[in-house]
Amino acid sequence: MKNIKPKFNRIAVKVGSNVIAQADGSLNSGRMLRIVEDIAILYKKGIEVILISSGAVAAGRSEVTPSKKTDIIVAKQIWAAIGQVKLMSNYQFLFGKYNIQAGQVLASKESFRDRRHYLNMKNCISAMLENKVLPIVNENDTVSINELMFTDNDELSGMITSMMDCNSLIILSNVDGIFTGAPGKEGSELIREILEDTEDIEHFLSDSKSELGRGGMLTKSSVARKTASQGIDVFIANGLRDAVITDIVGEKDIPYTHFVPNRKKESGVKKWLAQSGTFARGAVTVNDGAKDALLGERASSLLMVGIIKVHGPFKKGDIVSILDEEGNRIGLGKSHYDSKKTEQHLGEKMKKPFIHYHFLVLDEKSRPVPA
Repeated sequence: MKNIKPKFNRIAVKVGSNVIAQADGSLNSGRMLRIVEDIAILYKKGIEVILISSGAVAAGRSEVTPSKKTDIIVAKQIWAAIGQVKLMSNYQFLFGKYNIQAGQVLASKESFRDRRHYLNMKNCISAMLENKVLPIVNENDTVSINELMFTDNDELSGMITSMMDCNSLIILSNVDGIFTGAPGKEGSELIREILEDTEDIEHFLSDSKSELGRGGMLTKSSVARKTASQGIDVFIANGLRDAVITDIVGEKDIPYTHFVPNRKKESGVKKWLAQSGTFARGAVTVNDGAKDALLGERASSLLMVGIIKVHGPFKKGDIVSILDEEGNRIGLGKSHYDSKKTEQHLGEKMKKPFIHYHFLVLDEKSRPVPA
C-alpha cells in the first residue's frame, strides 16, 4: 500500500449485521476487531474512512425478550435503543486501542429529504473528519418506522458515500460478491467486474435477506449501480475475510465484485437529488414535448407550459417526480412552485421554470444513449 490511488483517499465502509453479529444476535467482538484493525491501518496512512455499521437491532435482540403484547415495531425500537449503546461501546473500545476517537452519527430519511438537514449532516461529518474523529453512521431505528425507514443500511451507505464525496464505497457482506448463481452452487462463478453498460444482472440475484439484516444482494446491487453512476468505485466483498479492506485498497488479487464507475462527476445538488427518489412528495405529468426536451442532448429545465397534470400535495422546494404520459418516471427535481399554484397555472408560460436544470436529475434508464 505504498502508492495509494486517489480513488481511496476517502472511503466509506459498510458493515452488515451478518458480518459482525453471531447467530444469536450478540456482537462478534473478534470480527469487529479485525475490521477495526483494518480501518486503523488506513487511518494511520491518512485515508479518511466513514464507517456505516448495522448490528444495533441484532445486538439488542440478544439482550431483551419483549412481552407478548409488545408490537413488533416497538420491539425493534427497544432492541435498537439497547443495541446501539452496545454497538458504539464496542467500537469506541476497539478504536481506542489504536488511539482513534470514534463518534456516532444516527440518520433517518428525514435527514436527507430536506436540503438544509442534508447539509447540516454533511457539515457535521466533515467537521468530524477534519478533527480526526472517525464517523460511525447507523440508521436511527428508534424513531425510523415504516415509510421513514431506509430499505436497509446498504441504501444509507450509498447516500452517505454520495453526500460526503467519497471516492469509493466498500460493502462488506458474508459472501465474496455477486455470483452467477447461488454462492457455493456448482457452476456458480463470481462476477469480478460490472461496467455501466453491463447487461442486467438482477436475474442472478436473490431478494432473500439474512436473518439478522433487512437487505439482500438485490438491494446491494441496486445501491452499487446507482453509486457507481455518480463516479464512485464500489466493491462488494466478504467481511468475514481478514484484511479484506486493506487488501482492496492495496489492490491485491482477492475475490470481490467491482462496480466500475461512470467518470462523469455530478454537482453536490445533483448528487443529493440522485439519491432522493424515495423522498418525492408528489409528482407532475408532462406532455411528450416536455419529455423530449428533458431527454434531449441539450440541458433543459422543466417549464410550467409542459405540465399537464399534478399529483400532490407538495410544497415549494419539495422533491417532485416527473412522469411521462404513460405514467413512467423519467426524473425528479426540486419544485419552484407548490402543487396548488402549479394546478392554477397548468400549461401556462411562467417567468421561472417549475424545475430548473440545476435542480433536476433524469433516471438512468431514461437518459439518452450516446451515439
